[in-house]
Amino acid sequence: MDTLSGGRPAMRTRRGALIPFTLLGLVLAGSIMVATGLGPVPVSPGMTVRILLHHLSGDLTGAVPADAQDAIVWMIRLPRVLLGVVVGAALAVVGVALQAATANRLADPHLLGVSSGATLGAVTATLWLGAMFGPLTLPAMAFAGALAAMALAVTLAMRAGRLDSQRLLLSGISVSFVMMALANLLLYLGDQRAASSVLFWMLGGLGLARWDLLGAPAAFAAGGMVLLAARRRELDALMSGDVAAATLGVDVARVRREVFVVSSLVTAAMVAVSGAIGFVGLVAPHVCRRLVGAGHARLLPASALFGAVLLVWSDVAARMLAAPDDLPISVVTSLFGGACLVWLIRGERA
Repeated sequence: MDTLSGGRPAMRTRRGALIPFTLLGLVLAGSIMVATGLGPVPVSPGMTVRILLHHLSGDLTGAVPADAQDAIVWMIRLPRVLLGVVVGAALAVVGVALQAATANRLADPHLLGVSSGATLGAVTATLWLGAMFGPLTLPAMAFAGALAAMALAVTLAMRAGRLDSQRLLLSGISVSFVMMALANLLLYLGDQRAASSVLFWMLGGLGLARWDLLGAPAAFAAGGMVLLAARRRELDALMSGDVAAATLGVDVARVRREVFVVSSLVTAAMVAVSGAIGFVGLVAPHVCRRLVGAGHARLLPASALFGAVLLVWSDVAARMLAAPDDLPISVVTSLFGGACLVWLIRGERA
């Protein structure tokens, strides 16, 4: 009887811990369906479901959707919404990992100058290469620029063969300024008509979303999240400081190096297809700590779900506030993120 009576509270506790994830999952699923139908040409959720069934299974259970609505939902909006899910989830998880690895709650996915390197690569492709490698030229050059920035920041942060997290913060800021200065110089010297197309990489957006571009960022996001989730216990230890983590048997230098490399690769892949989207990776971890606590076994998946929801609705706002034009998505995420941080700061003072 004691075993049974002692097991019931534990079972209730586990069930209670699943409630935030269940709610976030349901909100994300509903957000995908509703956001896909929102825009200058509205499509009802029921019609959206029928169009999805038509393409996924061929069973309409009703009349064939109108050609215009089918094209809008399947070819334009759904890839864009799914890209928002992928990018939002990836940036949020990377933000969690970097905040733990640096023991700095202000760390975010663009810590190592990745976004500035991607911008430099995009500017170079726009002004000098054109479509040399076809439609993948811009994403490929942005990815190469992001990797170059990451490699330079990590190299500068090395001290006596070890990666210094404090030096990494400074080197990331330095590399970011240098890369952005070079990008601005190329913009100033180049064709001024190309400046508007480069604005996308500076302020972010999901306008490049297409089915054939979803595979690569989705693969990077999934692989990065799996690798970072496998280090959840080490991330918990790092939040207590290097000395405490070392006494728990954590190889601090190796774990931190792995986290930085994985985070940089994931961020580079996201920036290559969405530009530099700010605040998602900074705000999502803070909000989710209020929901599920600071343990990374729960914080990582909760942040992924919340980041996906946040970016999906930020993109909806960016599409609709200035329709038929798109606002840069970082305008929306920065407004929301800034308001969230103010709320969190006031909550901590209370």
